[in-house]
Amino acid sequence: MTKYSVPEMSCGHCTSAIEGAVKALDANASVKPDLDTRTVEIEASVDQAAILAAMKGEGYEATPVE
Repeated sequence: MTKYSVPEMSCGHCTSAIEGAVKALDANASVKPDLDTRTVEIEASVDQAAILAAMKGEGYEATPVE
């Protein structure tokens, strides 16, 4: 599971858009957003670049958290 910082994620609509974008790539992905910390944990069968591109396509810049 990889954690991503998504500074612009601030509401339920944001989390739904991100979850939808990731699940479009991998329907079985696990997507766990945390609005308080503005992070999302994702476990998916696609690579990190595809996940970042999907979130960016929805308007959310994300960076992996070490």
